[in-house]
Amino acid sequence: MIDRDLQRLEEAGNPIRVGVAGAGYIGVPAAVQLMWHVPGIRVAAIASRKLKDAGRAYHLAGRDELAIAETQQGVDQAIFAGKPVITENVSLLAQADGVDVVLDLTANIDAGAELAVTAFSHGKHVVGYNAELCATVGPVLKRKADQAGVVYTEADGDQPGVLMNLFRHICGMGMRPVLCGNIKGLEDHYRTPDTQRSFAAKWGQKAHMVTSFADGTKISFEQAVIANATNMRVAKRGMLGLQVKPGTPVEEAVRQIEMGLLMEGPGIVDYIIGAAPAPGVFILAISEDPLHQQYMRYFKMGEGPLYCFVRPYHLCHLEIANSIARAALYGDATITPQQKLSVEVIATAKRDLLPGETLDGIGRFTLYGQCENADVVQREGLLPMGLAEGAVLNRKVAKDEVLCIADVKMPPQRMIDQLWEEQDFPG
Repeated sequence: MIDRDLQRLEEAGNPIRVGVAGAGYIGVPAAVQLMWHVPGIRVAAIASRKLKDAGRAYHLAGRDELAIAETQQGVDQAIFAGKPVITENVSLLAQADGVDVVLDLTANIDAGAELAVTAFSHGKHVVGYNAELCATVGPVLKRKADQAGVVYTEADGDQPGVLMNLFRHICGMGMRPVLCGNIKGLEDHYRTPDTQRSFAAKWGQKAHMVTSFADGTKISFEQAVIANATNMRVAKRGMLGLQVKPGTPVEEAVRQIEMGLLMEGPGIVDYIIGAAPAPGVFILAISEDPLHQQYMRYFKMGEGPLYCFVRPYHLCHLEIANSIARAALYGDATITPQQKLSVEVIATAKRDLLPGETLDGIGRFTLYGQCENADVVQREGLLPMGLAEGAVLNRKVAKDEVLCIADVKMPPQRMIDQLWEEQDFPG
C-alpha cells in the first residue's frame, strides 16, 4: 500500500515534503536515499550546524544550485520556488509552511526536544532516530503530538522500529510477545572516545557516538524505547545481557534464559552479546493454542509454546521512508511511547568521580547508561542519563555506582528539563 500511495503522490505532483534536521553519518545518506530512490517524497530543506554538510547531501544527489536561508520566510520562498534550501537553524524546518514532516536526525537530546516541540506547535509530524530523546521524555512528546493532531514516532530501520513492526506482526497472528531482544557484538562499559577514536575514523563517525554503542548506553536507550511502546519491563537493572560464544544462533542462545522470567507479566526487553545473526533483532512469543502449535511444528518453528522470531538485519536510512509515509498518509506511528515510561536509562559512573566534576554525558568519559524499571527510578530518585550532561557532582561517586538526582546540581534549565518535569509532574 505504501509504495502504491507514494507513487500516486508522485504522479499527482503532490509529494510529502520533508525537512531533514541533521546532516551527519545517517542524515546525509538518508536525504540522498529519499531524493534518489523514493517517489512521492521530496527533501524540501536540510538543516545542519555546518552548512557544508547540508550542502553535501544535495550535492551527492546531483542538486548543486542551493538557496541558503536564515529565516522561515527564506526557507519557504526557496521551497515554493522549487529550489533546494539549506540552513543552520533546525527550528526553521519545524516552522516552515513548505514542510509536512520533520526528520530528526540530530542525535542530540536538547536539539531534538526543541525541534519536536516547535514542530508540533506548527502542525508537523516528527519522525526520527533519536532514541535518547524518546526514552527520556517520549510520553510528554507523544501527548503534545496528540494534542496537535500529528504523529510523533521513532523510525523504521533502527532497532526499536524494526522490533515494533515485528511485535505488531506477531500480535496479529494471535501470539503473545514476552521478550523483545537486540543482538550485540560486544559491550564494555568503560570504553571512551579515546579507545574508539580509530574505529570511528575508519567509518567516518564521531568518536562519542561509537563509544555509546560500545559502552552499552545506546542499546539501553533503544531497549527502553521498545519497552515504553509495549509496557514491557527489564528483568533486572542493566538487563540480563546474556553473553554467548560468538556466532551462536540466537534460537539456541535464548534457551539459556530462565523461562519463569517470560511466562508471567507484561514481558521484558533484553539483549544478547555474541549471538547470530548480528546486528539483528528477535522476539520470543508464546502461543498456548494447540492448532498454532501443530502448524508451527509443520513450519519448522519448534515445539512451542515459546517461539523465536528473528529479523536478521536493520538498514537504518534505507528503511526510513516507510515511517515518513505512515505518519503523513495514515497518521500511523511506527513506534511511539505509551502514556507513562515503563523503563528508563539511568546514569552510572564509568570511573571514580569526585565532587565538583561536571558530567559529560552520552558516549564520553564519565558515564554509561543502563536500563531500570521506571517505578524503581522514581522511588530511588535516580538520575536519568538523558538529563545528566552538564550536571555537577556534589559528592564522591564510585565506579559503577548509579547516580541520584540529589547527587548533582543540574545545569540551568533546558527544554529537556522542562519536558521531564512536565512528564513526571503534569499540571
